[in-house]
Amino acid sequence: MVDLPKRLSDIQLSRRDRLVLYYLTGLAALVLVYTVTYNLALAQLEGVNQSIFASFEFIVQTMTTTGYGQDSDLWTHPAMFLFVAATQISGIALGFFTLRLIIIPLFTGAEVNLDNRLTPKSDHVIICEYRRDSAVLLDELGELGIEYVLISSSEENAKELSDEGYSVIYGSPQDATAFERARIETARAVITDAGDANVNTILTVRSLDSDIDIITLTDDSDMRDVLLETGADTVVSPHGVLGHRLAEKAVSSIKSDLTDTIELGGELEVTEVPIQQGNRLIGTRIRNSKIREETGANIIGAWIDGELQLPPDPDAIIRSNTVLLLTGAHDALEAFSDFTQPSRTLRKHERIIIAGQGEVGQAAREVVSEEGLDVVTIDIEDGDRVDVVGDAGSEEILEEAGIETAGAIIIGLPDDSASLLTTVLARSLNPNIEILTRVGDTDSTQKALSAGADYVLSVPRVSARMVARELRGEDILAPASQIRLLRVPATPLSGSTLAESGIYEKTGCRVIAIEDESGLTSVVDPQRKFTGTEHIILVGSDEAVQQFRKRFDVSPIEPEH
Repeated sequence: MVDLPKRLSDIQLSRRDRLVLYYLTGLAALVLVYTVTYNLALAQLEGVNQSIFASFEFIVQTMTTTGYGQDSDLWTHPAMFLFVAATQISGIALGFFTLRLIIIPLFTGAEVNLDNRLTPKSDHVIICEYRRDSAVLLDELGELGIEYVLISSSEENAKELSDEGYSVIYGSPQDATAFERARIETARAVITDAGDANVNTILTVRSLDSDIDIITLTDDSDMRDVLLETGADTVVSPHGVLGHRLAEKAVSSIKSDLTDTIELGGELEVTEVPIQQGNRLIGTRIRNSKIREETGANIIGAWIDGELQLPPDPDAIIRSNTVLLLTGAHDALEAFSDFTQPSRTLRKHERIIIAGQGEVGQAAREVVSEEGLDVVTIDIEDGDRVDVVGDAGSEEILEEAGIETAGAIIIGLPDDSASLLTTVLARSLNPNIEILTRVGDTDSTQKALSAGADYVLSVPRVSARMVARELRGEDILAPASQIRLLRVPATPLSGSTLAESGIYEKTGCRVIAIEDESGLTSVVDPQRKFTGTEHIILVGSDEAVQQFRKRFDVSPIEPEH
């Protein structure tokens, strides 16, 4: 639903829109002055009393050059001829201005100055060269109510995003004038994702403002210290976090000990469990799964056919590729693993294949190696830690890596098409293997699940969550997961019950835990009346959490680092 401004002063116009408004207002005023002047001149100089509307028609005809001869027999005074001539000349001049200012930019692809589309900015964020599906982050900031300006050195990309309604300008983040055009003097922070040009960008920003907060995204964790020394306040490595998370899930699928749970506080934990081929729950309705009775763990949600259900439909059938979202004590979650896969500790093939040795693959390899499991790495280029050199999207290369007897494969390839191909091939060569896939485009998430992946993480989603955490100071739990967990104050619920608040109905989020002076509890009573001093833990999709923050405006909780 679109939020309409309550007052005219609340309307924010871009520079170009303001210019057009001023132009049209001035044009209307000029036509009005000409009309009144012409009407009075006819009466005073020619003794002709004419309707003001007839005079208006004459002025419009004259200025648009569609006609002006109908009154010529009324003019005898020299001043009348001079006035009419001036009206004709000004009309032609205004026609050229109208064509250049409004008609051409509106109906053609003619070059436009993107700066003119910006609305006035203050306390905003300047984003430099964001390369991880810009729309995901910009939509996130929009939902958070954070103003921004994106600087892009690609004119085509800048024009495309600007046409879609985003605040984007074309320029180089290594050029100080680009930051001046983005109003750095009133900005609150700068986010730079300029790759090899990050250092240059940071130095440019620091030359303009020594105090502004700089958040730098990098795909190379080894650059962290260099970037901090250069002047960055925070360095974020989404690829490393994502690779670490995929590896934890792969290890948990093989070893008896769970390593991928998310701690909520106290003894309460959350985990996402992909249901693999051969799982005893496949074909069972959720209401008949007896998970709570047998293990003590609670099903709070499920990804079914690529859709997050909170809570899941009790009659939904658990299938391969279903991901269950569970809460409980650590022992209960481990009991669930034993309940569904009792033979997991007896597996002979504790080998994990990692396709791709970029930042994602390297982070994943470190986790797997620390757990003492066999790891086989594949990369298109040879290297010290590359076991199989070749294209992971080849049956021959996957077979050489031992795909048929491996327990899991982590696909961390930089190209989504290659990742999808590798996913399909891995599933065809080993129906029982667990496949964990990284994608670079959010639209590829559902495709990867359809291709046979058990668990998929999107780089743009993870990156946007990490940036949001830094900007808002919100306690976003485990940014690298398929679901979004958020701890927020219960202030908006003060004096009402959970049922009365309508959080789930209004936003799609589910409250899974409440923290008060007595501690954290997963027993969520819908009729409990909140005092406003509690904290609540929410789970939902990214869109649902954004909707919650939009409808229930809450101050963030500083995360524990």
